[in-house]
Amino acid sequence: MSENATTEAVRLAAGDTAPDFTLLDANGEELGLSSLRGKKTVVYFYPAASTPGCTKQACDFRDSLASLSAAGYQVVGISPDAPAKLAKFAAKEELSFPLLSDVDHAVASAYGAWGEKKNYGKVYEGLIRSTIVVDENGQVELAQYNVRATGHVAKLRRDLGLDPK
Repeated sequence: MSENATTEAVRLAAGDTAPDFTLLDANGEELGLSSLRGKKTVVYFYPAASTPGCTKQACDFRDSLASLSAAGYQVVGISPDAPAKLAKFAAKEELSFPLLSDVDHAVASAYGAWGEKKNYGKVYEGLIRSTIVVDENGQVELAQYNVRATGHVAKLRRDLGLDPK
């Protein structure tokens, strides 16, 4: 591979085994995917806490949490932010689901949510807003990449068959 070549992120697809992980949450405590087994888990990757798009998306998940939970889903958000920043974000926006810190973006990379991005003509490596739904047994049920912050939770609910529209 030449030094100018970029590596394409390997993306997950339905039926793949979700890569296991253990990360620190907003309180500095470890939380692992394996501890969430037995319930379907919506793992969503977002670029940065307290930015407009990420706040909108997190609040949409917060506002849909009761109905997602009633349908058997739990929600976990992952970003490259440090736990202290996640704690401030969770407190300010009253987020009651876990926010996990992936500072070295190893988990995002394993999930295909870290890679080449383009913004205003500039190409760089960064977090790709993505949502992976993991079933009760640790298998990928649904994988969505390059999702929009606004309206994503409503689309996800439709894609999961939770809304009749």
